[in-house]
Amino acid sequence: MQHSFEINAIASFTLAILLLFIGKGLSNRLTWLQKYSIPEPVIGGLVCTVIVCIAYYLLDIRISFTLDVRDILLLYFFAAIGLGTNIQTLKQGGRALVILVIVATVFMVLQNLLGMSIAKYFGMDARIGLMAGSISLTGGVGTTMAWAKHFVDTLGLINAVEVGIAANMMGMISACIIGGPIASFLIKRHHIQSSADPELDIGIRYQDEPYKRLNYYGVLMAIFWLNISLLMGKGIIGMIELTGLNLPAFVGCLLAGIIIRSVTSLVVPNGGRIWRWHSMQPGIALISDLSLGIFLTMALMGLQLWVLQPMILFITTAMVVQILLVVIFTLVVVFRVMGRDYEAAVMCSGFGGIALGSTATAIANMSAVTRVYGNAPRAFIVVPLVCGFFIDLINALIIGFLAR
Repeated sequence: MQHSFEINAIASFTLAILLLFIGKGLSNRLTWLQKYSIPEPVIGGLVCTVIVCIAYYLLDIRISFTLDVRDILLLYFFAAIGLGTNIQTLKQGGRALVILVIVATVFMVLQNLLGMSIAKYFGMDARIGLMAGSISLTGGVGTTMAWAKHFVDTLGLINAVEVGIAANMMGMISACIIGGPIASFLIKRHHIQSSADPELDIGIRYQDEPYKRLNYYGVLMAIFWLNISLLMGKGIIGMIELTGLNLPAFVGCLLAGIIIRSVTSLVVPNGGRIWRWHSMQPGIALISDLSLGIFLTMALMGLQLWVLQPMILFITTAMVVQILLVVIFTLVVVFRVMGRDYEAAVMCSGFGGIALGSTATAIANMSAVTRVYGNAPRAFIVVPLVCGFFIDLINALIIGFLAR
């Protein structure tokens, strides 16, 4: 008889912090983890995933977690990105933004054609391959569940949900693993000079971690403006929804942070009583790093690998080929068209997140790279905007055309 245990929200949150400690500890002790820029949350999160999987198969115990805290952490993280965005950097990223949207669109078409071809090879309806394509991989869990009803009820593909969830799980894990090594390989292979800017917008460099100074008022201001960004972000998303366009909540927080930073830079360029950027920046960087780290740890904690068991051969084949496609496309196409420089290499580390995981995975990969090699401000604007604004809309159009 199988026993089920659900870990409550506070215990799950506390466990995520412990797992992040474990990830950081292993990263500090095993230099190859830093060398290949494997994100620390991935290390701790996968430790939990493996233990939960062992408990399920060997002890007949099903462990699940209440992950309510996870979503608010993602909002804090993207609000921090917005507040850290200088409008001049945003202008500089315009061309790169357009190019990455085009590249991602081309890739999604290839991704879907590949998934459909593999499904057809296994004697299945070719359209089920979309669930092992851009629906689950580029779109994520939300897009998977949004399309599931249509695939099951309208198209009669009864295993669509299981295929989509399984592909998303394998894709997110793979995205976490390949992103950092891709960037490290490109930087060393092409002798790229890393960033001369040691001040990170997101996170703290490994060598600076013990020495980063915070002050009470700076952290207090950071929390205040992050909360203002969350409140504004909710209003922005509400106004966007009035147009009939549905975007993730984090997009509103990102835009709110950008607006706040732009307005305050014009109104109080030298700072005021409750806006002093240089005092706030270390606190915002630390909060954003913690938020992303715990979010990604909790996301991996929630993976239930036993759902991969049905249709394992098809899923495994499809994912191996899709991962190879991402690696080859990133090295051959993305790096070249994005400029063959350090910012391009950092964006390449995030492209695995765009193509296989989620926005958070992409940012975690880029954050791990910049903690080693230095800041890449344009990458942290271009990649989230591509993920949040354009991918979901374009993906919906592509899926709608192919799923007829």
